[in-house]
Parts: sequence; C-alpha cells; structure tokens
Amino acid sequence: MKRVIFAAFCAGALVMPSWAAQPKAKVQTNNDVILHAWSWSFNTIRENMKSIADAGFTMVQTSPAQQCVTETKGDKGGGNKLFGKGYWYYHYQPTDWKIGNYQLGTRDDFKAMCDEAKRYGVRVIVDVLPNHTSIDDTRTSDALDAAVGGHENLYHANGFNEIKDYNDRLQCTTGQMGGLPDVNTENPDFQHYYMLYVNDLLKCGCRGFRYDTAKHIGLPSDPKDPKSPENDFWEVATGRKAVKGLRMALPEDSLFIYGEVLQDKNVKETEYAQYMGLTASNYGYIMREALKAAKFDTTKAGNWFHPVEPKKLVTWVESHDTYCNAHESADLSLDQVRAAWAWLAARQFGTPLFFSRPNNSTKDNVWGDNIVGARGNDQFIHPEVAAANKFRKAMASEPEALFYSADAQVGEVCRGKKGAMLVNMSGNEVAVSMKTNLPNGKYTDAVHGTVFRVKKGTLTGTLAPLSSYALIKK
Repeated sequence: MKRVIFAAFCAGALVMPSWAAQPKAKVQTNNDVILHAWSWSFNTIRENMKSIADAGFTMVQTSPAQQCVTETKGDKGGGNKLFGKGYWYYHYQPTDWKIGNYQLGTRDDFKAMCDEAKRYGVRVIVDVLPNHTSIDDTRTSDALDAAVGGHENLYHANGFNEIKDYNDRLQCTTGQMGGLPDVNTENPDFQHYYMLYVNDLLKCGCRGFRYDTAKHIGLPSDPKDPKSPENDFWEVATGRKAVKGLRMALPEDSLFIYGEVLQDKNVKETEYAQYMGLTASNYGYIMREALKAAKFDTTKAGNWFHPVEPKKLVTWVESHDTYCNAHESADLSLDQVRAAWAWLAARQFGTPLFFSRPNNSTKDNVWGDNIVGARGNDQFIHPEVAAANKFRKAMASEPEALFYSADAQVGEVCRGKKGAMLVNMSGNEVAVSMKTNLPNGKYTDAVHGTVFRVKKGTLTGTLAPLSSYALIKK
C-alpha cells in the first residue's frame, strides 16, 4: 500500500482553487495472480520460473518450508509419494521452524529459488503454519523445546484436547485439530523463535506468507488460554509489535500476507482482516456450483459472499484442501477449471490463486504420477490461463461490469471500455447476443482466433464449450 504525503513549501501552502482541474482518481484493482506450486520442490520451482513468469503469474506460493515430520507409524523412511509411502501433508506437521525439509529442499535451494524469482519479477509466498506441530509431538527438535523453555511450554493448556465445536472460539483457537497439538502461539519465547524463521525467509528473498489454519490462532478479542495472558500473536507476526526486541525484518505493507480463514458461523473475518488478506472460501464454492450447473447463477456470481472488502480477498476455483482432502473439486475437468479461472482472473477484485494439480492426474487418479517435489501438470501454462492472467494485467485500473447471456451459460466481465472476458460455463457451443460496454467494432481473441462483433452495445459471436475469450480494444 503506497502512502502519499503532501508537503507545504515556504511560508504557506499552495492552495488550488476549487474550480481547478484535479487529476482523475485511480480506480482500485487487484492486479496480482498467484500460482500455487503445490508440493513442487524449491529446485523444481526455480527451474520453471521463466515459464511461470511467461504465463503471467506475478507470485508463486510454495508448500511449507520449515522442517517437518519424515515418517509415521507404518511409513518408515519418509518416502517421496504424495500419498502412499510419504504424504503431502507431512509438510503441515512441523518439527522445527527452520528452513528446509526432506520433501522440498534445503535453505540454499530456497534462496536460489528466490533469487531466480527476483530475476523474473515474481514474488515468492511461503505457506507458514505456526499453529501446531506434528501429530507425534515427541518428534519436535530439542532446539525448539529448549527455546520455548521446555516441551510443555510449546503447547496451550488446552492444546491436546480435540476441538469438538469449531464455532466455540476458545476450542477453535487453543484446541487440538485432527490430532495436531495446538502450539501456544502467545508464548513470547515461541514468538521470538518463530520470528527468527520468518526473518530468515525474508532474508532469503521471500516476499509474502499464506498463514495456514489462521482462524485457529486467537485474536485480541478472543478468550484466552490459561497459558496466554494476551492474544497478541498477530500483532507480532505482522511486525506491528516486537517480541523480546525482535521485529519482522520488512514492513508489513511491502509484503503479501493472507490467512486461511475458512468461513463458518462464528468466524471473525472483519477482525482478521485488520491484519491480513483472507480466503474467500464461500466464493470458491459458488464457482464450483456454477460449473456443476453448467451456467452462472446471476444472483451469486457477482457477490463475494464475504463481509470483508473484496480487494482483501484471495479467490480460487479450488484449493489444495478442496482437491486433496475430500476430493470435492477433483472431479472438475481441466476445461472446467480453466473456464472458472478466466472469470476470477478477469474480475476487478480478489487476488486469484491457481492450484497446480499433480502431473497426469485425472478424476479417477487424483495423485497422478504421485511424486512429491515434481512439477504439476501443464495447465498453469495453458494458453487460456496465460491469456486470462495477461488480460488482468492489461485491465489494471479499469472498473468491472458483469453481464450474462439470456440462458446464463455465458458470463462477461467488462473492464471499463477497454476489454471484456467471455466465459462459457456450459459443455455446449453457445451463440450469444448480449450486452457489453465495449465500443463498436470487430474483436478477435488471441487464443482461439474467434471473431466477435459489437454494435450499439450488443456483442455477438459463438463460444466453444467450456472456453474463454479475452477481447481487448486495440
């Protein structure tokens, strides 16, 4: 966020008369797009950085970079599978907060990746998770235990009691989730140790964070665990407050920080938004429902379904959780994912995140090649995905207007009078005659070479099934 400071010179400030021409106010937009390089190793991301940048992504999100569990009962030796001998969710079971793990690579690998990202103008975001440790808490490192004043001080008093009611804020923010014991994130010793990790990530070139299970870390207004005199983690984590003389190394407004705050009945979205951007999980559900219905719900497609201003939201068609856990989005075809992605990327607000599915995955084989560290499939460089990303950049500062065909199978995101993204959500070829803000003329999209015509505010043309078209005024 840029701050503008006005200065008065000499004895008095220069005052512009009220009738003087004033510069046109800049329209607020979100212009970034994130590639979630899910379970790619640091070296794999580095090797593909040019392709990531060429496809129009401005940020790349890594899986958790801290040390993590390497084996569990029945899986000795830390295999390299996403699911089987080794598991993708081992990333999410920390044993220490230091850079490097057997799945993604070393600290040197991480730094080399960040250096390469900087060369291409791409920012690296790291998935961080201070909320819990590995299920087997005996695997935490001796250094971590010593730093927090002993192993017992690493966890909340309530930290080994499983959450039974996720809408009970005390349980939600201090209890064990899915067998993962809850860290006492309010312990100043832990905060100091964790911020050393954050600052090391920043030193290596990281420029943002995705906070996993953010809604499970208490806010100042939340009830306190007996071991937590003050719920101040977010003050410390965002650099607003020092802990034991240590503060975040870079200013908060120079970083991209958002939290996984999945929406539910008793979630304090507006308070979390005082510290970071938030996930628009309900809107992701709306997009998937539209794909299943093969048409837009015109009463919902333009509504973010979130109490927080949309410029602070991270949006997606699917996340690694919707894909991996209950596989609720894994049955979406690649064509469907791309169509919905074009809609998200074209819109004025929200920062869209593109989840990289495993290579060679299908709805019947969700793990594909089933190799941790490997590159995902090639959808992130698909011409339609790249076109949507570049459309977003080209439409910077242009306000949106949404229109739909009579049967709602086709949606249109107009950005001022400069461009429009057309999206066919159906599996049918659709001929449209619909409203638009584009000026009169002939428009040809770069991916398909399809021609559309505009006359007196009406756009006509034919769209292939589950396809998108970026139209830009020359």
